[in-house]
Amino acid sequence: MPEQKIPSTHRKKRKKKSGKGLKIFLTIFLIILLAAGSYLFYLYYVGKQAADKAYDANGHLKSDLREEKVKPLEDNISILFVGVDDSAKRGQGNGNSRSDSLMLATLNNKDKSVKLLSIPRDSYVYIPEFGYQDKITHAHTAPSGVKSTIDTVEKLLNVPVDYYYELNFDAFIQIVDALDGIEVDVPYDLKELDENDKRTINLKKGVQTVNGSEALALARTRHYDNDFKRGERQQMIIKAIASKATDFSSFTKYDSLLTAIGDNMTTNMSFSEMKSFFSYLKGGMPKMTSLALEGQDDMSTGVYYFKLNDDSVLSVRQQLQKQLGLTQDQSLNPDANAAAKGKASTDAATPKNEKPSNASTNFSGKSNNGEDFSSEQFSDNNK
Repeated sequence: MPEQKIPSTHRKKRKKKSGKGLKIFLTIFLIILLAAGSYLFYLYYVGKQAADKAYDANGHLKSDLREEKVKPLEDNISILFVGVDDSAKRGQGNGNSRSDSLMLATLNNKDKSVKLLSIPRDSYVYIPEFGYQDKITHAHTAPSGVKSTIDTVEKLLNVPVDYYYELNFDAFIQIVDALDGIEVDVPYDLKELDENDKRTINLKKGVQTVNGSEALALARTRHYDNDFKRGERQQMIIKAIASKATDFSSFTKYDSLLTAIGDNMTTNMSFSEMKSFFSYLKGGMPKMTSLALEGQDDMSTGVYYFKLNDDSVLSVRQQLQKQLGLTQDQSLNPDANAAAKGKASTDAATPKNEKPSNASTNFSGKSNNGEDFSSEQFSDNNK
């Protein structure tokens, strides 16, 4: 049977129809690209606005332990995250706010790794601006505020603090809520006060998604374990926030996230410096390693302190210094450190004439039998 030829008019129609479908596809693709580009531009604008609002141009510009200011794209750097309790209901604010949580992150530019150190808020340390030892949480009450906290952390760990992010509780809550919650493993049934001091938090033990208020209560509670475990919980929450924020599903939530940060945060990092940190996320979430300062619970004076173990402080110092590519201390003794480095070093965190601690409990992550170390009795009667 002879092959039937398709009339030329039909071929033209098919070709015309095919060409029309391609045009529609290209048009839709172009619209998507323009929408994505517009959103990216919008995010850039919102991000810059938030960063400019949060930026403190008169802040801590260069650590005294650095010869020159670091460049995030070239150098290993450190960032101190300072969670501040500025609630008027608890007598905070107006120059009297304490640092409720302290976390130091050291970033290695070569392998894009991060070490996270939680510093217990009741750690008994030397505070340079006071000229004596006290709980590190009280360093923030000095007239210089966050600068006093930075100086105290540098004195304790003998590493530079290049950047800081100072956030209040509202920032923390809004960041978690902007991400539609985060997934955490709650270690126990938890009944706790919320940010308004109302008993609304009721969590069950196990893996679950928590909102901002619940995440804050989990990070702050001091009724169920101790400062050691508290630091572990805070690191878990920070990692959960970082994981959720870098997930593609959170892309459309970035505008709310950036607005929350800009309204409730202060930093000495400029917007251009912030942008350079995207290099740490090119390969996904960077490798994060948790560090902890060990020590002892002490009530020998009638006031609760967390007395840090010298060996633990030295070990943590060395790990942080290695991460930053600095010469590692061989001793907490300033003269020994100076001899090892061939240059002057900072004073030791503990004065030589301090009396030894009569610690009540060897601190190894054990429970404090439900003691409330956030109460007036333990935390605030030695200002």
